[in-house]
Amino acid sequence: MTQAVHILVVDDEVNIRDALVTMLEKKGYQVRGVGTAEQALEQLEAAPVELVITDLRMPGIGGMEFLHRLKAKWPDTEVVVMTAYGSIDTAVEAMRYGAYDYLTKPLDRERFPVVVEKALERHALAHENKQLRDRLETRTRFDQMVGESEPLQHVYNLVDMVANSAVTVLLTGESGTGKELVARAIHHKSTRAHGPFVTLNCGALPENLFESELFGYEKGAFTGAMTTKVGRFELADGGTLLLDEVGELSLKSQVDFLRVLETKEFRRLGGTKLITIDARIIAATNRNLEEAVKQGDFREDLYYRLNVVPIRLPPLRERGDDIPLLAERFLSEFTVQHRREPKDVSRDAMRLLRLYAWPGNIRQLRNLMERLVITVRDSVVQPEHLPEEIQASKEDARTMLVGLGSSLKDIEREAIRRTLAEVTNHREKAAKLLGISLRALQYKIKEYGIRE
Repeated sequence: MTQAVHILVVDDEVNIRDALVTMLEKKGYQVRGVGTAEQALEQLEAAPVELVITDLRMPGIGGMEFLHRLKAKWPDTEVVVMTAYGSIDTAVEAMRYGAYDYLTKPLDRERFPVVVEKALERHALAHENKQLRDRLETRTRFDQMVGESEPLQHVYNLVDMVANSAVTVLLTGESGTGKELVARAIHHKSTRAHGPFVTLNCGALPENLFESELFGYEKGAFTGAMTTKVGRFELADGGTLLLDEVGELSLKSQVDFLRVLETKEFRRLGGTKLITIDARIIAATNRNLEEAVKQGDFREDLYYRLNVVPIRLPPLRERGDDIPLLAERFLSEFTVQHRREPKDVSRDAMRLLRLYAWPGNIRQLRNLMERLVITVRDSVVQPEHLPEEIQASKEDARTMLVGLGSSLKDIEREAIRRTLAEVTNHREKAAKLLGISLRALQYKIKEYGIRE
């Protein structure tokens, strides 16, 4: 159920004040009415509200002074001012000092509820984004990883468990799920944090360059070797070496790497000196290495050496609860980077983002947020600002993608979350659609930690 919305009406004309209170109460709002700014400030001290509707001409503290005091102490409270037609300039000035909008007397009965609704929408959106920012601040202990969904909590737990050990870790997951961020988190939480973090993209190297990049070479080792070069393995001594896209290694390169992985000893190309290093190995791949082993494309002995502790990175479609956090993070990053005004995402647009399947995962979401910062002039991103394929996801609102290997618990949690979003968190309707009792639904919401 939605939370009650509180409104304070401030007007010294009793008839107008009572009429507004009655009108708003019929809309389902919790409304209080007072005749002076002094009384309004006392009311706000006792219980802040989401919206204040105030006249500008009142005995005692005037409307502008009241607005200044209100915004100084309760900056998140939205304010709509009322004024006579001849004092519109004063109302415009009030908007410069933080009022959301103004209404002229006599009030237009059609425009009045529209202005109230829009002011409350702005308050709700600002409140939601503040909560997102607060949650982001508490979610920084794992390097740059952002999220608090149940699938990601499992990743966090594994990172904590393996960080201070020397075991080899194999990170698996679709492209764009953040495997390098997890590798960096393991490194930064380990006793090797003071040492180097070195990466090598195996998929970007042809076979004949892999050895020279990994082990380095001596001057004159081959044509073009004009100087001695230290390899990535040696550079990672005392720290961590991430082999990204390890599934793309050729069979010959796999043999070379396996030998060094087992002994931690190697020679530079063209060199005679045996070099011993102490580097923690983390491998990452978006391939199914177990299947590659069966097909003969990946050595079984190397697979078992790498797969000491496997950590699967869930795709973004399994992390719907993290999408608002990620979107807020990326919007903040790019508004600063591109020197643009801050932006929020409307509820309807966010709903579409959560329904979309995100084949490109976090990388795709990040790129979209940068595009929106550049191309959207409004302060709030609306559904029409989103790409057509994401707008089309509303057609699939009653369809849920299930990733292969998802647990029944994860599927049930996502089904409940999607259903609640579809019925705007109306629990009775959600329970009916899910075919369970309201009590059972409430228990599941608590069990799975679902935020409404």
